[in-house]
Amino acid sequence: MDKIHVLLAEDEETLAMIIRDTLEPQGFQVSTVKNGEEALRRFFDSKPDVLVADVMMPRMDGFELVRRIRQSDTLTPVLFLTARSAINDVVRGFELGANDYLKKPFGMQELIIRIKALLGRAMASSKAVMKTSRLLEIGSYSFNPKTQQLFCMGDMQELSHRESELLRCLAENANRVVETQTILLELWGDDTFFNTRSLQVFITKLRHRLGKDPNVRIVNVRGIGYKLIL
Repeated sequence: MDKIHVLLAEDEETLAMIIRDTLEPQGFQVSTVKNGEEALRRFFDSKPDVLVADVMMPRMDGFELVRRIRQSDTLTPVLFLTARSAINDVVRGFELGANDYLKKPFGMQELIIRIKALLGRAMASSKAVMKTSRLLEIGSYSFNPKTQQLFCMGDMQELSHRESELLRCLAENANRVVETQTILLELWGDDTFFNTRSLQVFITKLRHRLGKDPNVRIVNVRGIGYKLIL
């Protein structure tokens, strides 16, 4: 079985060494880089299975790194390591295309579990996108989950990775309640307070995206979850 290739972008050399020395005996292949520019080059040269990146790095921060990667690669899982936990920073990371985040300091076992969970979800997401490569009709809208594009009345909106995944989840269950915990576990990986707040922000963004058709609504079923009503 091939080893899981992790590209680790971390400018703290001691932490990078600890992560590498912990992951490699667990069956991972770890490549380390010290700044965002080097991480961007190595990402496209080596095509890793997962990117683990610090948010605050020299020469290019993690946000800009992921923004550039997601212009051409929407599937490779990205895990942010960050000392920042403000909801705005978390939402920004998810909006740019990160799949998960881990707040410093963290345990190595938790890092391993999250990487494996990301890889599992990425495989499931890839299969779901292939299954729904056709356009999904959402009222007056047509949604292409593969290209992350939403069409309506001649206009086209480019959705972020997280917006697209959330809309796909709701559209596949149109007129049925999708539990909050189900959404969080499938798309965010866990149902922490910050991820719940992040979900609420993305629901608001999707409501705005779908605002041209009054017959399309995303409603909050209090205490349970969300329903896309067509």
